[in-house]
Amino acid sequence: MDKKEIFNRIEYVVACVGAFAERFSLNNAQAYAYLRRFTGIDFLLDCYEAEHTLSIEDAVTDLQYICKREGGHI
Repeated sequence: MDKKEIFNRIEYVVACVGAFAERFSLNNAQAYAYLRRFTGIDFLLDCYEAEHTLSIEDAVTDLQYICKREGGHI
């Protein structure tokens, strides 16, 4: 993976964490901690190739579903 690809993935994860925080009235640190705890961050990184082709809103919905499946309550 080259530097541009790494940058793109990081930028995407940051955007998704921010959108998740906004949708659920969390600050970015809270959203990141929640997504980390309930495998949302891992999901974004593992499924980047498919997820980044969707809208950020769709990605946030997917994150909510993944985290609920892993025991989250948001």
